[in-house]
Amino acid sequence: MVFSLTRDLVFPPVDLAEPDGLLAVGGDLSTQRLLLAYRSGIFPWFSEPPILWWSPDPRFVLLPEELKVSASMRQLLRKQVFRITFNQDFPGVIRNCRITPRPGQDGTWITNAMQKAYIKLHEEGYAHSVECWLDNKLVGGLYGIKMGRCFFGESMFSLVSNASKAAFITFVQAAAQEGLALVDCQVHTEHLASLGARFIKRTEFIGLLEEYEV
Repeated sequence: MVFSLTRDLVFPPVDLAEPDGLLAVGGDLSTQRLLLAYRSGIFPWFSEPPILWWSPDPRFVLLPEELKVSASMRQLLRKQVFRITFNQDFPGVIRNCRITPRPGQDGTWITNAMQKAYIKLHEEGYAHSVECWLDNKLVGGLYGIKMGRCFFGESMFSLVSNASKAAFITFVQAAAQEGLALVDCQVHTEHLASLGARFIKRTEFIGLLEEYEV
């Protein structure tokens, strides 16, 4: 069954989610609720009200030590074709993630409310962005939530070939040096699979959140 949330800051156990991962509806996008969701292995994903909360099984993740960097990407990064920065233009990244068309997708799940909520999370130090620049223009990037030794990836965009890959690889390599142990990719994409992301059981994922002090 799908649970209906109230104003109380509580989520049902994730093992009660539907087979497709849908767990609950309703609630709000307050900082407190969003942080509780991530700590619990839950994330919001919806295109119009009500808010839908998900906890899929299996979960698609990347372990930094399993990051795959192709020879062509290594060469591209060595040439420094792109300039990669961190937290320099969070609003620009989330805005581009919202408006950049994706093959096979009609519309966006990054609503006005979602955009405002995550900008607030950024202002409070929880949400982070990675920017990819070419000729001083923002051409790619990604954003997500950093808690403990985990990064919960939310979305990425690319306006030129390999921009989002360059941003993602640079971020994972740099963050791993500072102790990053897990990147939550949420659901499968071929793009992230090519970089080394894979499925793990939800129970294992929840255990890792506890281990890495989310």
